[in-house]
Amino acid sequence: MPRRTDIRSILLIGSGPIVIGQACEFDYSGTQACKALKEEGYRVILINSNPATIMTDPDFADRTYIEPITLDAVEKVIECERPDALLPTMGGQTALNTAIGLAKRGVLEKFGVKLIGASIDAIHKAEDRDAFRQAMWKIGLRVPDSGVATSLAEAERELERIRFPAIVRPSFTMGGTGGNIAYNIEEFRTQVEWGLSMSPVRQVLIEQSVIGWKEFELEVMRDLKDNVVIICPIENLDPMGIHTGDSITVAPALTLTDKEYQLMRDAAVRIIREIGVDTGGSNIQFGMNPANGEMVVIEMNPRVSRSSALASKATGFPIAKIAAKLAVGYTLDEITNDITGVTKASFEPTIDYVVVKIPRFAFQKFPGADPTLTTQMKSVGEVMAIGRTFKESLQKAIRSMEIDQFGFSSKMGLDLGVPPSLDREEAAEQVRKAVRTPLPDRLWRLADGMRLGMSNQELFALTKIDPWFLEQIREIVDFEPKIVAERGMIGTAGLRPELLLEAKQLGFADERLAQLLGVPQGTIRGWRSALSQGTSARGVTYKRVDTCAAEFEAHTPYLYSTYEQECEARPTGKKKVVILGGGPNRIGQGIEFDYCCVHAAMALREEQIETIMVNCNPETVSTDYDTSDRLYFEPLTEEDVLNIVEREQPMGVVLQFGGQTPLKLALSLSRAGVNILGTSPDAIDRAEDRARFRELLDKLGLRQAESGMAHSVEEALKIAAEITYPVMVRPSYVLGGRSMQIVYDEAGLLQYMNSAVKASAQHPVLIDKYLRDAIEVDADAISDGTTVVVAGIMEHIEEAGVHSGDSACSLPPYTLDSATIEEIRRQMTALALELGVIGLMNAQFAVKDQTIYVLEVNPRGSRTVPFVSKAIGVPLAKLAMKVMVGKSLQQLHFTTAPTPTHLSVKEAVFPFTKFAGVDVLLGPEMKSTGEVMGIDSDFGWAFVKSQAGAGAILPTSGTAFLSVKSEDRAGACDVAQRLVALGFRITATSGTAAYLTEQGMQVDVVNKVQEGRPHIVDHIKNGEVALVVNTVRTASAQTDSLSIRREALHKGVPYYTTMRGALAAVMGIEALLKKGLAIRALQEYHRVN
Repeated sequence: MPRRTDIRSILLIGSGPIVIGQACEFDYSGTQACKALKEEGYRVILINSNPATIMTDPDFADRTYIEPITLDAVEKVIECERPDALLPTMGGQTALNTAIGLAKRGVLEKFGVKLIGASIDAIHKAEDRDAFRQAMWKIGLRVPDSGVATSLAEAERELERIRFPAIVRPSFTMGGTGGNIAYNIEEFRTQVEWGLSMSPVRQVLIEQSVIGWKEFELEVMRDLKDNVVIICPIENLDPMGIHTGDSITVAPALTLTDKEYQLMRDAAVRIIREIGVDTGGSNIQFGMNPANGEMVVIEMNPRVSRSSALASKATGFPIAKIAAKLAVGYTLDEITNDITGVTKASFEPTIDYVVVKIPRFAFQKFPGADPTLTTQMKSVGEVMAIGRTFKESLQKAIRSMEIDQFGFSSKMGLDLGVPPSLDREEAAEQVRKAVRTPLPDRLWRLADGMRLGMSNQELFALTKIDPWFLEQIREIVDFEPKIVAERGMIGTAGLRPELLLEAKQLGFADERLAQLLGVPQGTIRGWRSALSQGTSARGVTYKRVDTCAAEFEAHTPYLYSTYEQECEARPTGKKKVVILGGGPNRIGQGIEFDYCCVHAAMALREEQIETIMVNCNPETVSTDYDTSDRLYFEPLTEEDVLNIVEREQPMGVVLQFGGQTPLKLALSLSRAGVNILGTSPDAIDRAEDRARFRELLDKLGLRQAESGMAHSVEEALKIAAEITYPVMVRPSYVLGGRSMQIVYDEAGLLQYMNSAVKASAQHPVLIDKYLRDAIEVDADAISDGTTVVVAGIMEHIEEAGVHSGDSACSLPPYTLDSATIEEIRRQMTALALELGVIGLMNAQFAVKDQTIYVLEVNPRGSRTVPFVSKAIGVPLAKLAMKVMVGKSLQQLHFTTAPTPTHLSVKEAVFPFTKFAGVDVLLGPEMKSTGEVMGIDSDFGWAFVKSQAGAGAILPTSGTAFLSVKSEDRAGACDVAQRLVALGFRITATSGTAAYLTEQGMQVDVVNKVQEGRPHIVDHIKNGEVALVVNTVRTASAQTDSLSIRREALHKGVPYYTTMRGALAAVMGIEALLKKGLAIRALQEYHRVN
């Protein structure tokens, strides 16, 4: 059936900020849907609060609303735009829950909006745990025994039948939020309480545990004519009990017999029909008992999911794009496959390679978080690798992760063999202990177990990882001694060619071979290039992803490397540029960098230059086969990038858009003679190297906070005493503020030096004077070497000392005077010209008592680029790319930045709900996973929107609780007086209350936790507190008040841990009480249609 003509405009709901469990895979699916629907001539209206995604660029939808995804805001958009239809399956759980909310409110009926892609009934049947269970029984499929509860008492009744271990799963959440495994009644009670508070409908499922079973997922698509295709079977290497987002997964499924796979396929087809997903993609998860092949259905997502992104990248089949076309009436046999150009979407993809996905975690950012992997997702990103065998693919994935692992390096120093002096039994016991609990380093622990002689049977019994996978890992581990045996015997000719080739076919990295042989990595590279010369040349080859196992020719160059005879790269002779992506998402380096890479590709296309993208992140838009002219799905390591550059011979390589990942390669690439476009590696080093940076500032007469560099504990104490406490300490060369801390006294410094870092001559510790209560400012500029345009100056809402990625900020600034802003603009320009920046630059300043201090300068695209671009209406990354290939800013007609009349506020979004017991206080170490943006003509409202987008709805009445450190009391008085004027009641702890009473205010005193009950946490638990303001200075006060902040988080009470944050909240509440919500599309703010 051709497309529907009864609808002309379609509303798409995005997924909002990046959080654990709902990351940039929805940025990718939403972007594809926007493109697909516009292609078909529909008017597309988009609401999404996330500025970092390319989807909210004004060119993607016809009307783009960067507004909080709340029912009120979406209803307002529907009222303004009157869309004919709503497509809710592209924005993850956020969009589905919003669509259900709108239907319940009667909004869809009131404005005559049709739901396409999934009906309310289908969403309810798949998402409501009880309805799903009934549906499965009806079609004769087994689900784990379970019961639904809406209270603790009901849950305990269900438990009598289900018994321990039991799994607790909240309804209508994503990423397994609030889910967990309970082994005893105490754990069970805590988890049920937590699960009920996490579920938007206060409902949990108590489920029989199938921990240790094998887990599989199928990506299924269905059209209106009931054609069903299976895009891809995905197998989890990890057993049931670990959330699929945290599991290592493999495509295609490798350990099923054909009969088992056919049974699973048939079940999937029956499920999608029974649930009633008429059109689009669904993801269905199965568990299988390894002992007897018994199969159960775990769950189904009636929408595009994280696994859809993986399946799309693994097969080259664009699930989101096809789902969007099916939603508007097309059938699978009418949609052409872009890659082959001749087959249709009803032709199931077949793959002749193996894909491995490994998740990336960030536990080091959250001291106190439990790193055990359970049914609740905890990973912050993932990498994917493609190889001809599982072994090659696994080793490529390991080196893609950027955790300084290039293979199965031993955690026990057994790389070169097991020393005779080692007590094998004790070492084996250590391994048993380590692999019994699933932790992120389990792969390396397994390898050590194998080196110590443990059998596959024993390891299977401990981990329930299928023996086939264990055998594959063993083959890699068993090959290493063959390489080690050559150590010290290698002549000038190098390693025997057949041995080197075998190692490369097994996926061994040059770096790993170099470690095993005790030679530099460059030496291995030399041997490899010798291997690819001569008559029987054998070097790296590239294969194309073609969706059909080479049955038809692939027209889109989507490539991966392997070591075979035939190479399918076929590079062109055009003028071309290689763009290096950002690798896996992590805290400190998110999709803002992917946004910049996509812009770079778009800019080069406009300049008629061929683009070559290199990246290994399956969730992103940059790894879409139609974003750039050629895509290499490869690890971002020196070895893999140089191989591509040698094959493609580009005019240059772009490093400044992918965050720290490509920058780390700057020196090694330029040494290898690669032309680096934009700012020179030397200028980057001048900004990153402390001593050179100080010289630069002295030369320009700019100020920096007093600082020093310590190579030992004694030296650190001496420096800190000279520059006086408080000081900020951190190791040199970091991104996202890893291991940074503010230290208030000598005891604190000693503790930091002994626990967080090991200072040495190579790795000194940096100590800076901490500018207390300074205002921090972020600035972004673009330069062509002669003209510098300072595009955006952002004032942070939290004071200096909170990492810039975690601080909310306002553009234009909301309290700074124009003279200060002008001076910052002057300093930015001087810095950019002195460094010789070509492209983007970001710098951070602190303003204290009218003095401006330079904190740091990054001569690259930073995480604020998308936010600034959307706030001022200029695509900065695109312009920067054009400047890097020779255009001047004059030619691009961008010599001054527009000054917006509206205010934009960026707010960070944190994953604290995923990590029980972790403190929510902000500091110099970055902890946020994503961001939202609020835009309004008034600062207060822009702030309110940013808070709502981040999930904190500001109250307009009730009780506010204040407990602040002594130096914040004057600020607290201002906050309290303004709240009283708005009709709030004030409660405070004794010290703060005494001060406020002295100032003539009416305050109720409330107990601190250690002062007896009822205390403040009891009041929060009972829902008697609407707003929490809590600032602390000392470590002991921090631990005392931790329970206040955690309880506010649990209960969803807005909380502020800085005075500037609290003041902004008050301005927000004042705005809320003054006028109602107003929305405008981004295109209106920038006067473009």
